[in-house]
Amino acid sequence: MISKFLSKLKSILFKSAVTSETPLKKEKKAVKSAKTKTKAVNSKKNIETLTTLPGVGAKSAKALYEAGFKTTKAVIAADEKDLLAVSGVGINLVKKLKKLK
Repeated sequence: MISKFLSKLKSILFKSAVTSETPLKKEKKAVKSAKTKTKAVNSKKNIETLTTLPGVGAKSAKALYEAGFKTTKAVIAADEKDLLAVSGVGINLVKKLKKLK
């Protein structure tokens, strides 16, 4: 009789431990995925903003963003050598961007 009681007690304790951990894990995963989605949305917005610069298309905007130029101000203020180091950015584009200063 005691053994039955102990086995029931173990099963109850074990089930409650599992159910208390599961929502926490789900909550952590939800927070991580929300942060990832926010970063993805922000990067898309920043890349779209870079395409407003004259001569900058989708490909060069993405290359500039990946090279560390996150805003239009950063691109305009950048040194010519730094801009030319980005793949997809040529001298003509740099000249157009420097006219904006």
